[in-house]
Amino acid sequence: MNGKLFLATLAIVLIATLVSPRPEPDQHYHQHEQDGQSNQYEVLPILDAVGPESLAFDKHGEGPYTGVSDGRIIKWQRNENRWINFAVTTPHRHGCEGAQDHDDTEFRCGRTLGLSFNHKTGDLYIADAYMGLLVVGPKGGLATPLAKEAQGVPFKFTNGVVVDQRSGVVYFTDSSTKFQRKDYMSIIFSGDNSGRLMKFDPTAKKVTVLLHNLMFPNGVALSKNGDFLLITETTNCRVLKFWLDPSKAGRVEVFANLPGIPDNINRNQKGEFWVAINSRIGSFNKKQSSDLRGAHSSLANDYYGFGLALKLSKKGDVLEALEAKNGETWMYGSDIVEKNGYLWIGSVIVSFAFKLKISK
Repeated sequence: MNGKLFLATLAIVLIATLVSPRPEPDQHYHQHEQDGQSNQYEVLPILDAVGPESLAFDKHGEGPYTGVSDGRIIKWQRNENRWINFAVTTPHRHGCEGAQDHDDTEFRCGRTLGLSFNHKTGDLYIADAYMGLLVVGPKGGLATPLAKEAQGVPFKFTNGVVVDQRSGVVYFTDSSTKFQRKDYMSIIFSGDNSGRLMKFDPTAKKVTVLLHNLMFPNGVALSKNGDFLLITETTNCRVLKFWLDPSKAGRVEVFANLPGIPDNINRNQKGEFWVAINSRIGSFNKKQSSDLRGAHSSLANDYYGFGLALKLSKKGDVLEALEAKNGETWMYGSDIVEKNGYLWIGSVIVSFAFKLKISK
């Protein structure tokens, strides 16, 4: 498939994702069938907002915390079984909250995407699509802006973020220097490659660009021993590895090609990585190790609008594939976080987060 046709078909999938009806939670507890096993899962409804795009837990294991469509960052209060307000990224909140469509106000109200805690300080680092990179303390409230540009070029679409717990350095992505989040389809249609990977040193308060010319860089994760970063490149449906180890510093490799449109990526305690596939394209065999982009050739007749969670090894091999089947709730996943025997799943379009017990 040539490049233009690939971009066009990818854009069709993303449009189909947005125009599909947003599923609503029908009850609190359910049973999930995966490979013949039944797993309990829980739905965490959100009132008057949608899109818990990224999930994070604080140093005490509380949460998750997530950003939603009206610009708020909210926290799941387990003992009260409800979400509470935690932080905002701008003081200009008039007319932001409520059940209305937020697409026309998010540039003013903020739209938090990536979240990552510094577990030593308790600070929460925030990638807001419009407000840039920010931080807020353990008590929440109004976040403090840290950076809105790098090398004289303003951020247009700040997206993923991860904190190195050893050094406190913050790595984050700007998906485009030309298009904002509300115009994300233009990134796909145009084949825009102006995305960047960056780091923020909180001691020097300095932003450094690590990689240029990325095609819709999205989520970012750090290896267990801190020797490399992984970046999901949405347009190319792949994961890139950026080496931090001094012997290979700056080298870029393809870590994994994916069978669908990736969003965020997170590391578990074993050093493996969960990738949230927003929409699956083509049939997928988890034993395949060859390039999976060939599945795109059958896109028009073989589109799957359901969530797919892939667990990748430290070398990029597929260890596990969990897929939401027709009619299940956790479709269009944007984030997968493994914690205490559960997968916590976010989605950029639905009005709830999802908690799935992992089979042993």
